[in-house]
Amino acid sequence: MKLNPAQLAKHLHGALAPVYVVSGDEHLLCQEAADTVRNATRQQGFSEREVFNADASFDWNTLLQASASLSLFADKRLLELRLPSGKPGDKGAAALLQYLARPAQDTVLLISLPRLDASAQKTKWGKALIGDAQVQFIQLWPIEVAQLPSWIRQRLAQAGLTASTAAVELIAARVEGNLLAAAQEIEKLKLLATAGKIDVDTVQAAVADSARFDVFGLIDAALNGEAAHTLRMLEGLRGEGVETAVILWALAREVRLLASLAQQCRSGVPLDKAFSQARPPVWDKRRPLVSKALQRRNGAGWNQLLLDAQHIDAQIKGQAAGDVWIALSRLSLMIAGQPLALGE
Repeated sequence: MKLNPAQLAKHLHGALAPVYVVSGDEHLLCQEAADTVRNATRQQGFSEREVFNADASFDWNTLLQASASLSLFADKRLLELRLPSGKPGDKGAAALLQYLARPAQDTVLLISLPRLDASAQKTKWGKALIGDAQVQFIQLWPIEVAQLPSWIRQRLAQAGLTASTAAVELIAARVEGNLLAAAQEIEKLKLLATAGKIDVDTVQAAVADSARFDVFGLIDAALNGEAAHTLRMLEGLRGEGVETAVILWALAREVRLLASLAQQCRSGVPLDKAFSQARPPVWDKRRPLVSKALQRRNGAGWNQLLLDAQHIDAQIKGQAAGDVWIALSRLSLMIAGQPLALGE
């Protein structure tokens, strides 16, 4: 059965369902919904937790065996099944249907997976996840651009902050729809707010006085061709616990812009006009950096880096092998014009 995300917290105050499914492509919203379920299970005595990552080599029998075995440490337990590909395959589909036919007693199964596409929704396992009476299916949709200011204002309120309309719009413009980045900006603003109030000056101060290794500083260093400084910035971001998804979003956004600008220039569009027509437009103070980067490769070269970024996204989601931080280092260096083979 489908459960409105807004009703999740209220629902979890009562008796828990045997199965919860969190589905969506917005990492922050899915993570927080799953955290809400986890917290509820802990509060209701589900003290044991076991996590299964269903990658391509996953043995689905381990899930069924775990559900059938008795807990050695607790009367109630939480089983988590993470399906990063969103496709369980024939064996996985059979295992899911078998579990749903007879859910384990004193157990909550939490399934996390991307948004189910139309073909997945028509399968037996997809229909079971969405429509089974024992399943609570939580679908998380991305926040649209028009909805972002309201979402930011709500998050600010949850943090005990109030903000002017101009301040909210400035935050929205900076994060450009990336909710993880928005959440991190709000955390920084909590430290700078005076009496819990945020205005444009406060937001600008957060930009100017942001953490030593700022994601946007990383971008500028890469655009400027400062390879060594770029790597130091990236390592600093890693040390500060910045999400890899936030870093990739910023890098991919810049590469996408450079690919578009390179294509327009090749078509005969003057660079200044291309800068103005970009969405969002390239600010005057950033144009020298972007112009410098454009001289390093053509449109095809930037498009290749976009493919590299897609591969890193798959790595972050567990859909591809490899070290995400090494891949981010390579992509950053390629943007900086230094194609170094790290660790090779």
